[in-house]
Amino acid sequence: MLEKVQDQYIAEHIDPEDDYLYRLYRATNIHLLAGRMASGHLQGRVLRMLVRMIRPRNILEVGTFSGYSAISMAQGLDDGGQVYTFEIDDELEDFTRPWIEGSSVADKIRFIIGDALTEAPRLGVTFDMAFLDGDKRTYVEAYEMAMGVVRPGGFILADNTLWDGHVVDEHYDHDPQTIGIRRFNDHVASDSRVEKVILPLRDGLTLIHIMP
Repeated sequence: MLEKVQDQYIAEHIDPEDDYLYRLYRATNIHLLAGRMASGHLQGRVLRMLVRMIRPRNILEVGTFSGYSAISMAQGLDDGGQVYTFEIDDELEDFTRPWIEGSSVADKIRFIIGDALTEAPRLGVTFDMAFLDGDKRTYVEAYEMAMGVVRPGGFILADNTLWDGHVVDEHYDHDPQTIGIRRFNDHVASDSRVEKVILPLRDGLTLIHIMP
């Protein structure tokens, strides 16, 4: 109960969700399974703010889902900036592409159906920032791919790194998604190439700075 009240308080004291993203979030929860996978108001605003602070030219996103996070990040980009967002599930394309193309930042988003782990390095693009939000079972592999395409001094953000608390719950010791996130968290924690911090935002958001 307290958490819901607090969430409402936060929503009332940050910049409001714009109408387009509100309608996208609502449509996501009506038409797609696991609609809460969309970033939503608070996290969308955090992503937009981080983009404003980091000022990347090129952003890589692994896992588009309905496009909420891609649009949020694109809203924070300077002119000429680009979000390259990969979605491996081609069944989502009919829902997601019209929402991306209908947004006011459509020119800043390149929506690609395919496996980012193999396709992103083939773009030949140097990224300043990456946002990992795809298959939790392959987070370590996605991270190592991102380390190869994000410039030194750049940033990697990883979503869902607390996984509703499952990472510290022994009842999920045999759950492949939980195992994948634990493996990722352990991998990043021991990686001397980066600085890292986990924020208890929503489902856990890890901020990773690649040392120059």
